[in-house]
Amino acid sequence: MAAEMGAALTGHQAAEPDLGVLAARILFSVQRELFTELAGQGFDDIRPRAGAVLAYLRADGIRASELARASGQHKQVIGSLIDDLERLGYVERRPDPADRRAKLICPTERGLLQMEAAASIMRTIEERHAKALGKQEYAALKTSLQRVADLQRKVQHHRQDTATQPGQLGID
Repeated sequence: MAAEMGAALTGHQAAEPDLGVLAARILFSVQRELFTELAGQGFDDIRPRAGAVLAYLRADGIRASELARASGQHKQVIGSLIDDLERLGYVERRPDPADRRAKLICPTERGLLQMEAAASIMRTIEERHAKALGKQEYAALKTSLQRVADLQRKVQHHRQDTATQPGQLGID
């Protein structure tokens, strides 16, 4: 993204897009394909922002705090998305048998159907890219992307932690 900003300021294009630009291109393209296909299968009432919940939802339920942690979204954002998905009939809140005070976010029958459809669409997308790149190269790409995502999450957590307590960055 810095390259785009620099290009906008100087009028010159960078030779290669930076990590942020590439990640955004992939994210938006995959989201567009996924949600277009889902709409064609009758799930036309959900939007890409709901992916922060739907991508991490489990058939047996998950706490909202775990959804927030897994997605990297604020609890308030996740709560709002859960409210929307509950109104649309994709999820319901149930008591957590492990803790009476807590609630599990569980997919409804419609939610389970959407999860199956999304998984099938994502398999198709991944198979297409694995075929284009070769299975080994695609597997290596996913491994590298996971490592970069983990590193970014570590940096983000460190920055949040050091906002109140200065310290060293514990990244190996």
